[in-house]
Amino acid sequence: MKTVALTFGLLICFVLADAGTNTAAYPDGYRQWVHVKSTIISSQHSSFAVNGGIHHFYANPKALEGYKTGNFPDGSVLIDDLLEAKDSGGVISEGGRRRLAVMTKDASRFAASGGWDFEIYKGDESSPSLNAEGKASCFACHGKQQDRDSTFTAFRK
Repeated sequence: MKTVALTFGLLICFVLADAGTNTAAYPDGYRQWVHVKSTIISSQHSSFAVNGGIHHFYANPKALEGYKTGNFPDGSVLIDDLLEAKDSGGVISEGGRRRLAVMTKDASRFAASGGWDFEIYKGDESSPSLNAEGKASCFACHGKQQDRDSTFTAFRK
């Protein structure tokens, strides 16, 4: 259920994506960070057309501290790497990237959004795509998770 909420929140961000301002740099090397968990949104899910595929969630070292304490320190970066899911005879494998969603914690710069900046990178683009309305929509959903510092994912055990 929490994964559905996360993907729905990211779906809203993706739908509202538009050329916008760059507040979070593209997170080069994020696949060397800690892999938090993966989920697959299949064709049976209502958001499949926009949000379907394989979601890999990553956290930088600062964000790991937040998963342990429930309070993410400044400098935390969380990633949702959405890839196409290719089915070949019942074997699901990764296809091309659909989008990269990034949350960056900086309490002083992003106080109005719970200390978080939200950004979307479409496909393999390294230029951000969210405008102010899109960022606000992300926080409207994530901000409801106050007891989890505006995050939906939990570190898999």
